[in-house]
Order: sequence, then structure tokens, then C-alpha cells
Amino acid sequence: MHSETDDPGKRAGATGRLTIDLSALARNYTKLCSLVTPARAAAVVKANAYGLGVERVAPTLCAKGCRHFFVAQFSEAQKLRPLLANDAQIFVLNGLQPGDEIACAESAIVPVINSLRQWQRWSAIAKYLKRTLPAVVQFDTGMSRLGIPAEECGALAAELSAQSNVEVLFIMSHLASADEADNQQNDDQSVAMERIADQFPGFDICFANSGGIFLGKPYHGVLARPGIALYGGAPTAGEPNPMEPVVSLEVAVVQTRTVPAGAKVGYAGAYVAEKETRLATVAAGYADGLPRSLSGRGAVCCMETRLPITGRVSMDSITVDITALPEGTLSLGSFVEVLGPHQSLEDVARDAGTISYEILTSLGDRYARHYR
Repeated sequence: MHSETDDPGKRAGATGRLTIDLSALARNYTKLCSLVTPARAAAVVKANAYGLGVERVAPTLCAKGCRHFFVAQFSEAQKLRPLLANDAQIFVLNGLQPGDEIACAESAIVPVINSLRQWQRWSAIAKYLKRTLPAVVQFDTGMSRLGIPAEECGALAAELSAQSNVEVLFIMSHLASADEADNQQNDDQSVAMERIADQFPGFDICFANSGGIFLGKPYHGVLARPGIALYGGAPTAGEPNPMEPVVSLEVAVVQTRTVPAGAKVGYAGAYVAEKETRLATVAAGYADGLPRSLSGRGAVCCMETRLPITGRVSMDSITVDITALPEGTLSLGSFVEVLGPHQSLEDVARDAGTISYEILTSLGDRYARHYR
């Protein structure tokens, strides 16, 4: 299959190959659309499309019919705008910092209003420009992170009735525990959202994230906004992953050696060989998105053989035990699998004691990126 890189000049000298399967991404989007119909599916492309390259991911999704894109920060929205069709809408989840309002209005970008202060500033800019400006209003239904709290709903309702220069496209909230299907917080937030919707009749609702899509239609509203599921991450903890893998990662071997019993491996001699052991040093470390917490817990793979990490993960390298492989299987320039058919994103996240989001968004820029 044909592949290409962002920058062909970076391919020479790269010791890691990060492959992003845009066809799998597109199929994941289509699957999520089918699950939420008659609602629509947006795409969350914040943090450079979860680290995979928004300049390639966003146009791929746009070509599949996606017309609603969410980012976290206004600067991300500005970079995204020229990549999309004119009829695509971009929403800024964190809302706007003071001073960004006019640039946002002129760029046809939609802020998510998270506080009365943000609402008042956006309304004031609309009056100043003598225009009606679009917005989305987010309510806090129990996560205590972003959104207008329940006790301020009355004040917002008064603001809405006092003027008409801001068009509310829909109201929204964010599920805190949607990846845990049996978590009571999901029901609690759903009830809270229903109460808020009763106070603001006539407005459409946007509620479900990736996990929320799999909680069922009561959570879908008119627009779902998947993130991790688009990129192949498991939307529900402890359940088989229904999404296709989008990312694979191979990293080159720098050196192999045999060490005797008692040899110390890595910083602080954290690992001591119990017997004669064959080792390979691999050219990626925590600067490349392989967390230090993988030390002594994680692994890479060679075909179906798991090769445990020995000693501490360094900034630019890890050392793995290759004793289980026939001698000569790996040498300088060989590649081992970090993410792929034998080790999933969730496997690496589990071994690192973190979540797939953190692994995905931390993959560094020293890998040669191939888009299929």
C-alpha cells in the first residue's frame, strides 16, 4: 500500500515509524455516525487531532461528511479553519480568553460559553459589531470542570431573555464517566441535563462523547462528539474495542548485546540480570511518548513474541530482553513493534498505568510519519 510522510526530508535518519491509517479513521467515523443516527457525529480534533496531525485528519473527516469539529483552544481553531470546507463549523470547547472575541467572530468560529462572564463578553462584541453571533452554551452537570453551574442557570436565562444578538446553536455538557458503562454518575448527569433542558426549552442538546455514544440513544442528543474512538481507542473500559486501530508504531534497534548474570541495566541499576541475558536497546524513550512508568512493566513485540522492558525508560531509549528470540533475529536497524497487531494502545496505556489518550497525544515528532 502506498504511504507518504509529512516531510520526506525527515524520513532519512528517523529511527521510528509512526503510521496513521486514514482509511481506518474514516471507517471509524462512518461507524460512529451509524450508531448515533438520526443524530449527527462531530469530530474532536483538539491537541493536533490527538497527536496524529490535524492537517491530515480533519480534511479526511470533512471528506466523509463531517461538518462539526471541536477543538480546545482558539489558536487551534484558527489553524483548523483553512483546512475545512466553508460550511464546516468549528467549536472552541474552552471558550475564549478576553481579547480573542473579535478575531473569533471574524473567523466564523463558534465559542463554547462556559461562564456568565464569557457570555457577557460575547454578547457585548455582538452588539459592538451590530451582528448576531453564534455560540454554544455548556452547563456543568457534575464534573466541576467547565460549564455554567446549575445555580447560575436563572441568571443566564435572564440574559437570554434580555437580548437576541447571540444565537445559541445548542446546549451541551460533558460526561465524566462515560467510559464506565455502569457508573452511576452517567445517570446522575443525564438527569441533571434533563433538568437544565427543561429550563431552556427549544434548544437542541449535545451530550455524548466517545463513551457516551455507547451508552445509548438517551445520551446522543442531536450531535455526538467522539474523540478517542475516532482514533481507534476503546470507548468503554473492560469491553472489547469495536473501533479499528488507526495508529501503529515501530522503533529501530540501536544495539544488541549479551550480559552476564548480575549485570546492572539502565539508570540506577534498577534491573539486575538473573542469568545471562540478551538485550536490545531501542531508539525511543519518554521524549518520544513512551512513559517512564513503563520501566520494568511494559514491552515491545517482535512478531508474536513479547520483549519485556528491562531497567528504566530513558529519554531517548529503552532496553528490552530479547532472550526469547532466536539469536540474530534482531540487530542494528531492525524494527520492533510498540503499537500494532500484537500490542494495542490500551495494552501500552495499561502497562504505563495511564490512559490511551495520554499515550496517543504524547507520541513525539522524531518519528517518520506515514499516512496510509
